[in-house]
Parts: sequence; structure tokens; C-alpha cells
Amino acid sequence: MKQKIIIGSRGSELALWQANFIKRELSKKAKNVKVEIQIIKTKGDKILDVALSKIGDKGLFTKELENALLSGEIHLAVHSLKDLQTALPAGLELAAVTKRHDVEDVLIARKKGMTIFDLPENGNIATGSLRRRSQILHLRPDLNVHELRGNVPSRIQKFLKSDWDAIILARAGVERLGLKKYISSYIPKDLVLPAVGQGALGIEIREGDEFTKSVVSKLHDENTYVAVLAERALLRELEGGCQVPIGAYGYVNSTGLYLDGLVGAIDGTVTYRKKLRGSKSQPEKLGRKLANDLRKAGAGSILEEIYKSVRLK
Repeated sequence: MKQKIIIGSRGSELALWQANFIKRELSKKAKNVKVEIQIIKTKGDKILDVALSKIGDKGLFTKELENALLSGEIHLAVHSLKDLQTALPAGLELAAVTKRHDVEDVLIARKKGMTIFDLPENGNIATGSLRRRSQILHLRPDLNVHELRGNVPSRIQKFLKSDWDAIILARAGVERLGLKKYISSYIPKDLVLPAVGQGALGIEIREGDEFTKSVVSKLHDENTYVAVLAERALLRELEGGCQVPIGAYGYVNSTGLYLDGLVGAIDGTVTYRKKLRGSKSQPEKLGRKLANDLRKAGAGSILEEIYKSVRLK
């Protein structure tokens, strides 16, 4: 008899791609399990007409999935790791992180090959991310940035029907859904740092569920895990989320673990960016160290101002 494992997933095309990818991989690597997917709607899926930065982002795309985990309704939840809060609810753990897709953001514009610097003066660009807004305005302060929410295909459709010059999306989501034809150019990481965890999938389970843990461990990629642990530690130390323009990218090579981090003003006028090398065995220490270096460099005043305005709302 095969043991059943139920995956909890949001219902968007990208979330279902992710859940089905995990289902296929588990079916290949764990012949003793039967895998099913259960769709669960989250708060973030229901509120599509409000900017992420105004909703308050704690558990926005995860809470309902986590409740289903805790109640035993599902065995694991698959998250785009950039949506998963850095402090997990009691009783849950991040059991596996898959090998990362390319992490860059991409520009979807009116012509193939067009870059951020080719957009017309005072042009119009759309994104739902303060991180992207800050970095783009730092590069092109003349641009007008518009709010864009929704799943990946609907954002592309909104763009095609609009008079905007371009939109920005994550490369991973666009390519996973087979929408590469819409990409005008890839935005290098040295120009725009990605979100914490971008491109990686996180598998969350109940603590103590040793069977599910042993099954999902077959999908775990240690280098990606180490890199995102450093990124998530930086974000946690800075108390960041959708209301703060923070970018980070960690990677491992033969000389150690590297972490690149950025904090920017929402209007793009000021950005603080630093990079550190550390040990693979202490990724969270590296994340905390870089967060504190950014604070000391001046990012602390940006964060204070943003948190103050959030508290006043």
C-alpha cells in the first residue's frame, strides 16, 4: 500500500506549477507514496486591488496553508520561498529547499531587446514590489512607476492592454509558466537585486512528521538552502517585508558563501548596498552581520522612517 501525501497549494497558475513540479519529483524519487494536491485560497489571493505594501504582509500568502498543515489537513505546503515569512509559526519547519531557478528580474516591454535604459524619458513602468520600485527609480528617476498586482499571466495581459512602456516580473515565474517569449531583457543582479528567496521553492511541514520529512529530503538542495538561510537571516534582522525595499542574493562557490544585500528608499533617491563573504557552516551569522553593516552604513535611517510611517497608518 502506498502512503498518501497531500500537498497544499494556492490556486494560481504559478503556485500549481510549483505544486505539480514537487508532485512529479516526489513520484519519481519516492515510489512508496501517492501524492495529491489540495488547493487552498490565501488572503493574498483574495485581495488583488490593494498594494502589497498597504495590506501588511505577515503570512499574506501562507497563513491559510499553514493552518491546514497544523490541523493535519495537508502534509506539506509548497511556497515560492520569497513569500514565506522568516519566522515560521510554532509547530512548523522548513524541511526542504529545491535547487534554485535563475533569480533575476526581467523587463517585459514593447520591443525585444529593450532594457531599462532604452525606455522613453518619463516613461511608464509597473510593478507590485517596493524593492523593484526603489531600485528602478535609483537607475531611472524620470520614470513613472505604477502599481501592478495579480498572477503572472494576468499581469502580462494587463500590460498588453495598457499604455505602459514596460513591467517587471521575476524571471523564474515567467519561464516556469512558458511565457519566455514576452521577455524583452534580463535585468542583471548588479543593477537590481532580487527578493530574498527568489527563484527557490520551500517545502514546509509539521514538526515531528518524520515520514514526510524523509520523503521531501530527496528534493533538498543544500547550496540553495545555505544561500537562502543567509538571505532570510538578513531580512529577519532588518525586520523587512513587503513594506520595505530590501534585496538580497546569496550564493555558494569554492571559496565560501557570498551575500549581497541592499536597502533602498522607496523613492529611489538613496540606496545602501554591501557584500560579504562568510562560511557555509554559518549562513545566518553572515546574514545578521551584513544586515548590521547596512544599518551602520545609513540604511537604519531609511528603515526607521518606513517603520514609523507604517505605525502611523
